[in-house]
Amino acid sequence: MESLHFVYLAIIQGITEFLPISSSAHLILISELLGQEDQGLVFDIGVHFGTLIAALIYFKTEIK
Repeated sequence: MESLHFVYLAIIQGITEFLPISSSAHLILISELLGQEDQGLVFDIGVHFGTLIAALIYFKTEIK
């Protein structure tokens, strides 16, 4: 998978994660629109885990 494709998917994940729509579907949709093959479950889990870590860091004072 190309590095630029990773960047596109990470940006889409970041934008759509907190909207009441499926960010997982957007990962698949952007791959289809760019003519790339499916990135696989491991990549999807990694991107969602990155979103979780970012949210925990952002809300760390509220969590404490």
